[in-house]
Amino acid sequence: MLAYSYTKYGSPDVIEKVTLPKPTPKPNEVLVRIHATTVSAGDWRARSLTMPKGLGFMGRLVFGINGPRKPILGTEFSGVVEAVGANVTHYQIGDAVIGFPGAAFGAHAQFITMPANGKLTLKPDNIGFEHAAAIPFGATAAYDFLVNKAKLQRGETVLINGASGSVGSACVQIAKHLGAHVTAVCSGGNAEMVRDLGADRMINYRKQDVIQRGIQYDMVVDTVGTLPWAQAKHAIRNGGKMVLIAGITSDMFLGGIKARLAGKKMIGGVASEHRDILEVVVKLAAQGILRPVIDRSYTFDDMKAAHAHVDTGHKKGNVVVTMKSHNRAGSPIEKERQSKDVIYA
Repeated sequence: MLAYSYTKYGSPDVIEKVTLPKPTPKPNEVLVRIHATTVSAGDWRARSLTMPKGLGFMGRLVFGINGPRKPILGTEFSGVVEAVGANVTHYQIGDAVIGFPGAAFGAHAQFITMPANGKLTLKPDNIGFEHAAAIPFGATAAYDFLVNKAKLQRGETVLINGASGSVGSACVQIAKHLGAHVTAVCSGGNAEMVRDLGADRMINYRKQDVIQRGIQYDMVVDTVGTLPWAQAKHAIRNGGKMVLIAGITSDMFLGGIKARLAGKKMIGGVASEHRDILEVVVKLAAQGILRPVIDRSYTFDDMKAAHAHVDTGHKKGNVVVTMKSHNRAGSPIEKERQSKDVIYA
């Protein structure tokens, strides 16, 4: 099979297309032929070893001290079951599925094996493969932080920093689904898109102060690490919460203490990759409640270009890589985005 592998950290040039043996599923595994995958922020961080200041060594402990521990990137995918292990009963050959290897990576390849009882679920018929592949990474993080960790309630006011990214765009939609009033922070160019996702109010960070005098929220969510506690605390009401999905090192380690001293709370940690969360967000997508945003779609041959676009730091939602060549490499799939049933391909 063809796959993209890397042996050292760096720019997109470190990944190379290689030929590897097609994997064979173990008794409790399924083999999936991948139809679409993405280049996520997790892939970018693992490939480039870009970490918050002071966490470089920790990054090497996680991803590999002398080189990448997981040579094939790819945190999420959609595809079709090609073979099943002897003990597998829940899946059959030909089933369309959505998978979330997450930190295990491995989806930048033509095939992948997954535990049948792992982070894998059937793909709803009304969601196309490209949009299906774009669901797990951003939506599971958004759901876990907002629902499981922060316990967002109906009627609460929320500020979402980085509202146009993969996690941020999912946060906007899930917060609105829960009945919150959402203020979204993004560039002016992404304002229309984020408003279409349900945001009630917009802040263009290039022209406006994100923290505005006299305006406070029940919850401030930072999805991109550009809103440190020193600034965010002024926008959080007494007893309110800071949700740190990405942040600076000092906030990661000391944010909880800082928040308690100010009469507020800091919600941080690592997003859960549990199968139950994957199933919930896929159900929300099938119901039309959650719409995975796709910025650009690339062919498998143009994997490096997909990585390069993510490296710019200006992607909107998700960058998809498809094994088929029906989309021109690197071109935004505007027709799908503009249609009313944008998640349905």
